Amino acid sequence: MFGVDEAGRGPVLGSMFATAVKVEDEINLPSGIGDSKTISPERREAFAEQFRADDTIEIGVAEIPTSHIDDPETDMNTLTVEAHARAISQVADEGATGIVDACDTSESRFARRVTEEIGHPIEITAEHGADETHAIVGAASIVAKVERDAHVAELAEKHGEVGSGYPSDPKTRAFLREYVESHGELPDCARASWQTSKDALSACEQSALDQF
Repeated sequence: MFGVDEAGRGPVLGSMFATAVKVEDEINLPSGIGDSKTISPERREAFAEQFRADDTIEIGVAEIPTSHIDDPETDMNTLTVEAHARAISQVADEGATGIVDACDTSESRFARRVTEEIGHPIEITAEHGADETHAIVGAASIVAKVERDAHVAELAEKHGEVGSGYPSDPKTRAFLREYVESHGELPDCARASWQTSKDALSACEQSALDQF
């Protein structure tokens, strides 16, 4: 059985990650697993390390980079389907069964799209909030968040303080504004198609006009 969830759909900075976690029986997972957002970063990292050290647990990770997210020929729901399918394909053979966290208003449609993307017979159930009700999906949520956090840490090492990467984060907005003011363009880690990025560019252009 496998579970799948993703992290990083909404940020203006960096990649999105989907993770599939496969176990023979959910009962073998440690207690305390749930939605990664309700677990401290230290606890998430400890869980992820425990999962990776367990030979009975298989983990698949798929990354969707910023350049792919900004492709005008696609959308976030399609990219999430792709990410889930790629992660599942790393751990699940023909005939496997699993639960994915639905990222569509229609749970059945999301399950069908992921199944079709994989290309071999597999049984998938999609549920909203599956990371809160199924330990196997919660485990996938935890690993995906750890992958995303590590990615953001790498961005911070390269650029300095970038915040969480979410549009609502003042540190992230300040980073974008200051980067554009200094370089005249967005950093390559920014999702140019996000309104927050467009606002940073517009503010810089307006500031330049005001100087005349």
